[in-house]
Amino acid sequence: MPYVNVRITRTGVTREQKARIIAEITQTLVSVLGKKPEHTHVVIDEVDTDNWGFAGQLTSDIVARADARK
Repeated sequence: MPYVNVRITRTGVTREQKARIIAEITQTLVSVLGKKPEHTHVVIDEVDTDNWGFAGQLTSDIVARADARK
């Protein structure tokens, strides 16, 4: 039973995009590893940008600065 956990920030990802991510990850496990799609679980966790950081900074601060430059 493959289990795949995808974590993304909450930045306007649509339901359709999530469905595509799940379908394509499932298909990859089917074609590469021969796994059954009905046994494959994909979970998408959306993390608020205040709870995610990189390069020593909150993602929300990085996004805000980028938006201010536009």
